[in-house]
Amino acid sequence: MNAMKHSVMSVSRTTGRLTSGGRVLPSFLIVGAQRCGTTSLYRALAQHPLLLKPVLHKGIHYFDIDYAKGPSWYQGHFPLKVGAALLKKRYGRQPLAFESAPYYMFHPLAGERIVRDLPGVKLIVLVRDPVERAFSAHSHELARGFELESHFEYAVELELRRLAGAEDQLRSQPYSVHHSHRHHAYLARGRYAEQLNRLEPLFGRERILVIDSHRFFAEPEVVHDEVLDFLGVPPMGNPVFERHNGRSRPKPLPEPIRQALMEHFEVYDLDLVPWLGGDPSWRR
Repeated sequence: MNAMKHSVMSVSRTTGRLTSGGRVLPSFLIVGAQRCGTTSLYRALAQHPLLLKPVLHKGIHYFDIDYAKGPSWYQGHFPLKVGAALLKKRYGRQPLAFESAPYYMFHPLAGERIVRDLPGVKLIVLVRDPVERAFSAHSHELARGFELESHFEYAVELELRRLAGAEDQLRSQPYSVHHSHRHHAYLARGRYAEQLNRLEPLFGRERILVIDSHRFFAEPEVVHDEVLDFLGVPPMGNPVFERHNGRSRPKPLPEPIRQALMEHFEVYDLDLVPWLGGDPSWRR
């Protein structure tokens, strides 16, 4: 980030904090999973005139790594209430603010914080083939410098050791950050049903929408309208659907590793069936 952009964002955050009481809070969150199309869905929804994205960037990361900064800091990231009121007058419906942070789904404390601070909020979750997700996440973290092990299979072997005690630390030191829990959970983040089952008692299944991202990219208009129906917002305009944050990989995942990981995820994918209303696309 260059100095000018950093300065502008710093001023904007300060202004947001000072005017936080006059800003809206989100009505729904895209909470994950990482590398499952969350950015693509976020940008499609942000084109809707009644869906208000954060002022600066899509992921605020308040409920996972920045909770110590307090509610005023968080609310300062969203649009002003006066602007929302003008939109309501124009369209005859209440606009909904939202953000997207895929670590919210995996962080052990995020769900509890969200339900306490945003009563009534809805959650949107995207899932994909967990083997592909893991392989993609490794490439992503490697490119960003958060992963130093260039061989995917070795990074997977290191995962248990890297994540040992991570959840206990995050619960006992609630404002701490665990680097490997955030950046090296290649298999753990793909056990989607475990995370959904942790969120369900807090929010209720009726406030959680789970989307198979393979289906979203295959028929984006249909899935987009289903999301709007879940949110209680009418379709408007003609959104453009594009893939974002995709990464090319230098070589494919070796088939023996793929098969071993498919076997690892089989029982977890089976637990996902009630959430999707059928078999995940990668198991058909």
